[in-house]
Amino acid sequence: MTLKGWFAILTPLPMPRIASAKKALRQNIARRTKNIERKTALKKASKAVRRLTPQSSSEDIARALSALYTTADKVAKTKFIKKTKAARIKSRAAKFVGTLRAQS
Repeated sequence: MTLKGWFAILTPLPMPRIASAKKALRQNIARRTKNIERKTALKKASKAVRRLTPQSSSEDIARALSALYTTADKVAKTKFIKKTKAARIKSRAAKFVGTLRAQS
């Protein structure tokens, strides 16, 4: 969602009058949109791994796992999630891929 989209949502609310409060609101909206983008990127990457089947090609598996690793590291670098959570996500995905490869 864009910055203008959030202002459309916030129009029924009273807008701040003080300049610092206006800036804080702008920062809050910008941070919220970036956090939503990060959250959806991480969800899409993890769902792409979960949608893999034992019949999936090894290139597809490697591509999806690599995308998840990259996304999790980027999101953890921005401190949206902790490094340990990113490591847990990557570990569980690798374990899932291992079971897929064992089934095929």
